[in-house]
Amino acid sequence: MTTLAVTGHMDLSDPTVPLVRAAQDELLQRYEGDLVGVSCIAKGADSVFAEAVLDAGGKLIVVIPSEDYRARKVKPDHAADFDRLADAAAEALVMPHETANRAAYEAANRVLLERADRLVAVWDGRPPSGKGGGTADTVVQARAAGVPVDVVWPQGASRG
Repeated sequence: MTTLAVTGHMDLSDPTVPLVRAAQDELLQRYEGDLVGVSCIAKGADSVFAEAVLDAGGKLIVVIPSEDYRARKVKPDHAADFDRLADAAAEALVMPHETANRAAYEAANRVLLERADRLVAVWDGRPPSGKGGGTADTVVQARAAGVPVDVVWPQGASRG
């Protein structure tokens, strides 16, 4: 069994979503039938990955950064997808943070890395912003912890 966690940009441009999905589908083909995906199911890369895992017949584990994440951070245009993915998850873990903030995101990312055999990073390669809890930060932490990272950033991909 292989457990893949995901980190990635939320602000993928509309034309980038199918490019990322195709690249993730290709990557996940190596693990079909024996796959666990761990995702925070945020809009963008996290949800695209979660869909790909489920479509590949994998088991989805969802990590929610805080108790108020759904109410405060999930926008109306993503709510139905978020709820559907949360319902489809074999396991849902809500982090013990009341409020969605940097500490909650960092804690969720630690859980992703603790559970992962590999990290799938939908990442444009830019360095960390200094805010903490972002995609680049998670890639740096994974590499420091010895977790192999598969970067997915197809030709033509952009952030919106």
